[in-house]
Amino acid sequence: MKLLLDTHVVLWWMNGELPDETRELLGRELAVYMSAITPWEISVKQAAGKLTSTEDLAAQACNTQFQPLPIDARHGALAGKLPLHHKDPFDRMLVAQAQSEGLTLVTRDKFIPLYDVDVLTV
Repeated sequence: MKLLLDTHVVLWWMNGELPDETRELLGRELAVYMSAITPWEISVKQAAGKLTSTEDLAAQACNTQFQPLPIDARHGALAGKLPLHHKDPFDRMLVAQAQSEGLTLVTRDKFIPLYDVDVLTV
């Protein structure tokens, strides 16, 4: 299975808050991706005070074991055409990337399953 992690899943991984079964699954899978959107979203949330850690969480995310997934023009075009089930542009980009790349999106977000995308709920 090829997995794409939602930002909160990466944060939970870094904080040790991910459920054990999910952590074990991510450790077993060879293709676990983190989108370029994730450190950007973390930086925006830290700057807005929604993440209160004094550590540079975006830099920490960049240093995880997950394979990087860049954002390309195809992803941007698809994200812009998605139905507005979800207002968050970061999550819409993750959906577009998962759709484009044939990835399963690992998330707890209740709106993401409304899209035509494979989801692994944590």
